Amino acid sequence: MSRKLPLAEGESARTACARGLLRRGVEEKTGELLSASVLAERVGWAADLVSGMVASLLAERWNTLDVDVLASGVDAGGQKLPSNAWMAMRRLGWTVKPGAKVNDRIVRMAQEQAGRTLRAAKWRADLTAGILKTWPADPKKRTADEWDAVREAVPGGQFLPSTVITSRTRQVTAFQQKHDRLPADVFELEGTPRIARILLLSACDNQQAGIERSDDPGRALLRLQLPTRPDPQSYAHWTWVACPVTLPPTVPASAVLHLPTLRLDQDHVRADLAFTHAVPKTQRTGHTVALGVDWGLNTLLSAGAARLHDDGKITTVGSGGMFRASGVLSKQHRLRRQGEALHAKADHYDRLISNAEYHALTGRRQILTDEIRHVSARRSNLNDALAWSAARWAVDQAISAGATVIYVEDLRSMEARGMGQGHNTRMSQTVRGQIVERMCHLAAETGIAVVTVPARNTSKHCPQCLVPLRHRKSPDRPTVPGWKWAICPSCSWQGDRDQGAWRRIAARGLTHQTKTVTDRASGDMVIRSVVDKLETKAVVTPTATQTSRDRSKTGPTKAACPTPGRRRTPSPARQLTGQCPEGHASTVRELPRAASRNQGVTTISTHHPRGAARGAGFHLHVHATPPRWEHVPDTTSDYVSLS
Repeated sequence: MSRKLPLAEGESARTACARGLLRRGVEEKTGELLSASVLAERVGWAADLVSGMVASLLAERWNTLDVDVLASGVDAGGQKLPSNAWMAMRRLGWTVKPGAKVNDRIVRMAQEQAGRTLRAAKWRADLTAGILKTWPADPKKRTADEWDAVREAVPGGQFLPSTVITSRTRQVTAFQQKHDRLPADVFELEGTPRIARILLLSACDNQQAGIERSDDPGRALLRLQLPTRPDPQSYAHWTWVACPVTLPPTVPASAVLHLPTLRLDQDHVRADLAFTHAVPKTQRTGHTVALGVDWGLNTLLSAGAARLHDDGKITTVGSGGMFRASGVLSKQHRLRRQGEALHAKADHYDRLISNAEYHALTGRRQILTDEIRHVSARRSNLNDALAWSAARWAVDQAISAGATVIYVEDLRSMEARGMGQGHNTRMSQTVRGQIVERMCHLAAETGIAVVTVPARNTSKHCPQCLVPLRHRKSPDRPTVPGWKWAICPSCSWQGDRDQGAWRRIAARGLTHQTKTVTDRASGDMVIRSVVDKLETKAVVTPTATQTSRDRSKTGPTKAACPTPGRRRTPSPARQLTGQCPEGHASTVRELPRAASRNQGVTTISTHHPRGAARGAGFHLHVHATPPRWEHVPDTTSDYVSLS
């Protein structure tokens, strides 16, 4: 099949990855059917051969000099190194001798995996070297001059989040407390990394593996050579195995398939299927409708759309929405506390066992190890599912509003402090990075750009006049200090703190869109700094349909509702069992299907949006408010729950 993807005008090629599972295989020479466990065993033999060679390469090249040579991009003769890691290592003469009879493509996979690991270590090496060069007098608290010095010493330190430097400083401090000295470099600080048992088939060609689509667009056939024994002694111990693969529905029928990466998961072989397909191009500038996204704690996301008019005015499109995930986050924090307790108990067992070869607690320590791994897997799966759900909701909001760009608040450098130990931990362990990554992945399918904007003063200033807001606990208690409700002393705007923040984020992104740049390392679009001249234009103009009224509960809050007119003509009588009397509405409330599930009061937040039924959201815990755009104007206030 052709590996070149045809592109039309206004399209670009996008490479993505989907998960697959190899359930069986067929040995082509004998026609023997291989079950999933037998296939996993043979793939494991090949992965063990590769991981052994990778470990040998890393043990030999895990030092500053070799990493710098590989990352420089040129060889000893001054010629440019190839982009493929295995080709670059062969150009440098970094080879490895296998311990069994393998073909050259198996060695390629080992060199590719080792080369990627060494290249990834270059950034950590430069970061650690810059921190060690400018080691502060007090590692727990740097001065302003020390922060400037460390950012100057680290490549790209001007835009590096402070949390990255702080976490690396803590790692160096722990090494210093243990050895009474500073480490020489990152290679002494971290040591040789662990080797994953994977097969990078992308480093091979048709002599080792190949993949083709079948007549059914939802299926493909993967062919690869696998050993018939753990230590093959000749090429006769390698046979071709054909593995049918069911493609996920996210893989388009016109996509070009690439060789996957195989990894072992207990008795199963999972395949990371890479494919390339055509998507609309994303634009850095020229946006008129944008979606602003603000982060919260229990209300994980608050989002709404804004429109930039020809005269430069910015108005909101609807009243926005919220993605509430308090139930899921509560479960996440419960698992975190459970994991911390297990780790503390395991450390206590380690102190009791000490260096004893045979101890009565050794078996219990192994049970704790398995339980810790199980809890960690549950936390990882929960975070992954929550990230996909939140990202899907944000992208759907943008599609519904007709937005061409999503402006996300950049909180990479945020450090949770001064709000209590529990609150700080919850803020630090939210999955913001995963949500943004998956948001970029989903938005690229429809040509929507995702841009991060600075978070400075987005929740502090009024979206309509940029005057500092007064934050209160709730609208019915305007004199009680708090952080949730915001009141503007100048223009009298008031609303939820997060609702005002997404207005500020969307307006800032629309006015600063000419300052959008693409990061060379990650390829993400970002607005790095705020320009004061452009910031003065980032104000939201109230529309004619929006009226702000007092929410302090000091006067009547409900308008008198006129009595609805009676029916002029009564409905015809029908002789049906259980029919309500004419002129009267049914008192039976029909609940969604998911609302009938048996749930306790502790499985979800105690605050329920209007119209949201328990069990109707993700994991039976999440409530995503539906969007309300131009056809439903906000005639009550600037804050609506939108359920």
